[in-house]
Amino acid sequence: QVQLVESGGGLVQAGGSLRLSCAASGRTFSNYAMGWFRQAPGKEREFVAAISWSAKNTFYADSVKGRFTISRDNAKNTVYLQMNSLKPEDTAVYYCAVDPNFSTNYALWDYWGQGTQVTVSS
Repeated sequence: QVQLVESGGGLVQAGGSLRLSCAASGRTFSNYAMGWFRQAPGKEREFVAAISWSAKNTFYADSVKGRFTISRDNAKNTVYLQMNSLKPEDTAVYYCAVDPNFSTNYALWDYWGQGTQVTVSS
């Protein structure tokens, strides 16, 4: 059974930083992309960032480019999201996801974590 467990969320002031982690278990994730999505209250889940298995390719939503960095450690089956210069509009529940194929469409990702709350105060 695949499990994704996120951690690292919390409350931070605008301009601050947080680092999210997501540990995956339950199967071999060779050649799987890993990604982060977020969902604010009353809004649809949206793509934030993704990284290929080799980590050679990374993808970011325009809204987070230059502020967020995605990385992964395949030995630990873990993906990270370093979030800097946080803004109040970054407030959301952040979810990690794993899938053999990359897509910005959340509906196409197979495996999901339970989410971690990130709140940015102004």
